[in-house]
Order: sequence, then structure tokens, then C-alpha cells
Amino acid sequence: MAERDLCEWMRQDWNRRAREDARYYVAFGRRGQDDDEFFASGLELAQALARELKRLPAGNPRARRALEIGCGLGRLMRHLACWFGEIHGVDVSDEMVRLAREKLAAIPHAHVHVNRGADLAAFADDSFDFVYSYAVFQHIPSRQIVFAYLKEARRVLKPGGIFRFQVNGLPGMPESGDTWCGVSIPAEEIAWFARENDFQLLALEGVGTQYQWVTLRKRPAGWYASLARVQTQGSVHVRRITNAYASEPVAASRGRFAAVSLWLEELPEDCDLNTLLALVAGKEARGAYLGPPQYGLVQFNIELPRGISSGLQPVELFWLGRSLAPRVFLRVIPPPPPVPRVTEVSDGIDLLAGPHISSRTVRVVLEEVEHPERLEVLVGGRAIEAREIVCVEPRTPIHQVSFVLPAAVGPGEHPLEIRLGGRRFPPITLEVAA
Repeated sequence: MAERDLCEWMRQDWNRRAREDARYYVAFGRRGQDDDEFFASGLELAQALARELKRLPAGNPRARRALEIGCGLGRLMRHLACWFGEIHGVDVSDEMVRLAREKLAAIPHAHVHVNRGADLAAFADDSFDFVYSYAVFQHIPSRQIVFAYLKEARRVLKPGGIFRFQVNGLPGMPESGDTWCGVSIPAEEIAWFARENDFQLLALEGVGTQYQWVTLRKRPAGWYASLARVQTQGSVHVRRITNAYASEPVAASRGRFAAVSLWLEELPEDCDLNTLLALVAGKEARGAYLGPPQYGLVQFNIELPRGISSGLQPVELFWLGRSLAPRVFLRVIPPPPPVPRVTEVSDGIDLLAGPHISSRTVRVVLEEVEHPERLEVLVGGRAIEAREIVCVEPRTPIHQVSFVLPAAVGPGEHPLEIRLGGRRFPPITLEVAA
């Protein structure tokens, strides 16, 4: 399909969703939310985005400009406006933009615009300090359009500006999608894009999940090629190693807690996840996050490679293929035994409704279940055979199991039973609406 037709398809579909229930389609939480609940749901995410501003040079926040790609109703713009002297948002949906202007009317420096759906043509080169996007690229049905937006973000960013965005990284998705499911962009392609477009890759988190987060810094044209001429010096010091989720100097060999933070002193400014390499027990560890300097130290988070043994294991750092710091040691312990559990049961459409089922679809979230395909699921004693299983976090692992209630399950209360071999999870009562 031609790009022009794709953009019109997106516009029509998102206008229809905005007229049907704009708050639901922006935040997925609940049908018929009021404004207070809807805007409150964006506060935590906006605070996380604001933490990226520590990467910008110190200065007057009122002199900074921000841009949101896919602003919807302005849920994030409302919270982030206080961090900027001017904040803009674009959206392909005329109806979303109309509603956003109403809801942001009390913020005079917040501006929303309808865009074509594939570019940022309304904005000048080098004009924004911060560009961000959430739950937008995962709905775009074309990889070409996603990458066009990434290139446009580079164009409108000032030198040294920060681009923070979320993109679907789930494996096994088709090359093209629709205006809801969209397409997937693997982490390897994000890393390639950063190298090819002179972006410094500072964060690549949630790899292999739907909510893969990326942070990029705009560097001058030719920056990446120029690194080949850099003479590295081994003056970097690893001041301490801690678990990435706690302060203890220890990590499990696999699973949720198989990640560590290296606290580095004198790290060269040009380092990024594309050029830094960490080896643990001689095996490559995936770099996930490179933080802004704080108190003379930079936090470098890595995920431990599979197959390493417990005990004291050497950790080596390389930059541009050359040793960067003296070898240090990490204490690796065996992983704790898995504890399979049901962490959430909800309506498959109204996710905040819990086990009050109005859409006749059910969503179950399971943690530390290695083989979810072996699950037995029963509702009211009836086996549920047709199930969709998605791994939403491979390291833990976390799986989402969704299914439609059979016609024989009528209104009222019904026990949901989940079994895995000899294990029986505590039953949960579903309240099925008429």
C-alpha cells in the first residue's frame, strides 16, 4: 500500500476510535473513564520521561522545547508541560487533536497539531531539546513509516537533544500490520539505525517485549565514523558493581535478577551501547542502559549472558574493541527456584475491571511459568482449549494468556481454575455480565 493510503487509513481508524471512546484507545485501561482517572494514569509515565531530562545540559527549563509524536488527548503533555517553556504534540487523528486542544486549553505553552501521519514537516531543523513517543509506533502498520518518524525526530532535534520512545520488540510478528497491532522493530535494527544515523544509543530496555524502550542522543553528522580514529585510554575505573534491582554486589545467573549495574568513573563521553562491550566469564553481556553522569559516576546496566556458572566471575569492559578498564569480579549465585503464579486476571478489554468480565474475553497474566502451553484452563468446569499465549517478558518469564468465554458460560459467578501438571493455582471467581 502506498504511504499516502497508509496515512489515510491510520487517520480514518483513529478518528473512529476517538469518536467511540478516545480515552480507552489512548490508555487501554477502562471503557468510559472520566478525565480525572484518565489523566492520572499518565503521571507515572510522564515522571519516567522527565528523568531523561537529566541528560540535557543544565539550563533554564523555560528555554527548552519538547515534542510528542502521537499525542492523543494530551495525557502526557499535561504532566510534562511544567518542564518546558514550549511543548508541542502531533497526531494523525483530527478528532484526537480537537479533543486535546480542549483539554490543554489552560496550558498556554502547549500546542497540538494534526500531521500527515509519517513526518514532522511542520517543524524546523534543530528546534527541539526533547522528543518522545509512547504507545504510538506499536500501532503503525508500516516499518517504513516508523523509521521515517525516527529520521524526522533526528532532523528536528537540536545537537545533543534526546529522543526517548517506545516501540514493539516482540519477535515473530508479520512485516506489515494494521492500525492497532502495527509492526515490530527488533533491538538489532534499532542499534543499526542509531549507528547509521549518528545517534548515541543510551538505552535499549525491555528487549523482545511489546514495551521496548529506547533513548538516543543526537550527535553531529559523521560522529559514528569518527570513533574509528579515537585513541582509547584505560583510565576508566569500575568503582562498584551492584545488582541492577538492589544495592547488593551479587546477581543470579539467570532470571529476573540476572542484571547488574557497573558504576564507572572517567567514562569517555562518546561511549554508548553500540560501542561498549562487557564480558562476564568471557561471554558477551547485553548492555541495556547508560545513565547520565551523577557525582562523577556513570551507571552502566548489563544483562548477564546465559550459561554462566555461579561463583566469582570476571567482568571485562571494552570500548571500540579495546580494553577500557581493569578486570573486576562479580559474585554470581544460582537462581532462586521458580515460583509459578497468577499475578492478574482481568476482562480482556477493560483491563482495570479485574475479574468483572463484560466483554466475554479474559486475560490472565502468569509469572515464572516456563511452559504455558501445558496449562489447563477451566471456567465453570469447562475446559478452555482456544487460547492466545504471548510472552511479554522473556527473562522472568511473564506470559499473557487470553481467551473467549464459551457460549455455555452464562451470566453470573464462575470459578476460573488453572492447572500446570500437578500444580493447582488458587481458583479465582469470574463475575460474568449479562
